[in-house]
Amino acid sequence: MRYRSFGKTGLKVSEIGYGAWGIGKTFWIGAEDDESLRSLRAARDADVNFYDTALAYGDGHSERLIAQCFGQSSEVIIASKVPPKDRVWPVKPGAPLRNAFPREYVLGCLDQTLRNLGRESVDIYQFHTWNDEWASEEEWQETVREMKTSGKAKLVGISIQNHQPTNVLKALDTGLVDCVQVIYNIFDQSPEDELLGYCEKNGMGVIARVPFDEGSLTGKITPDTTFPEGDFRNVYFSGSRKQEAWERALAIALDLGVSIDELPGIALRFCLSHPAVSTVIPGMRNVKHVAANTAASDAGPLPPEVLDKLRSHRWVRSFYW
Repeated sequence: MRYRSFGKTGLKVSEIGYGAWGIGKTFWIGAEDDESLRSLRAARDADVNFYDTALAYGDGHSERLIAQCFGQSSEVIIASKVPPKDRVWPVKPGAPLRNAFPREYVLGCLDQTLRNLGRESVDIYQFHTWNDEWASEEEWQETVREMKTSGKAKLVGISIQNHQPTNVLKALDTGLVDCVQVIYNIFDQSPEDELLGYCEKNGMGVIARVPFDEGSLTGKITPDTTFPEGDFRNVYFSGSRKQEAWERALAIALDLGVSIDELPGIALRFCLSHPAVSTVIPGMRNVKHVAANTAASDAGPLPPEVLDKLRSHRWVRSFYW
């Protein structure tokens, strides 16, 4: 496992982190706690030191599993998130800050996260969605300062609203935010347009999420794939999207001259090929996933000629959630 600087924060994070959405048992259906704990331990055995979770993942269930696995170990870096108070994702333009992140609510969620984790402080606490219209609001700025000065959150970040990588730049300009989490993968390359360059220039930590495009880039989403009732992917792959995702995954494999089974490693290495990215956080709900995902770090960034080919596979889509 290789490590990278987390912006200018002084932290060194594993290139492959652990995305803990799937083990929270919300939206992604099918996780079993025993297997989740095994995967967490396997990730640590593979030298993964970065674990990303959220209060919304099973109403703290994901956080409690991490606490059960690691206790108060200082060897792991934990990032969690405060959900919007009204539980509205995505935030609509013009929505007031008080609906999502009023001060007392945010501080109360931070305390609940710390109870779930069994810790006095969390390494990174992130806003779990964002509207950049809020960046100039005094209440939000004071909330961030209070989280830091209390020592309960060592760093503060923003998990950028889905597929809106520039909807954070005003907040970053305040100097109050230490890191961002953003969707970045072979299909959604939009963070490269502006955000990643900004973060690299200004020493911001970058957490790349959804590296497999919710499974498209594993090559395992076919036109016949079905998901359990209540699973988020029923919405994400609605209409003809499963068919198109499958065809696009095949096209990548053909263009690169690789088998479809090699796509997951290539997808992770694509993210790691950008110098602004600090860590990539694929879901790893079982030990087999851990072994496959952590191997991408040892393989290193992709060669320039492969990256050039992948540029043509950018997929601009419309999303309604």
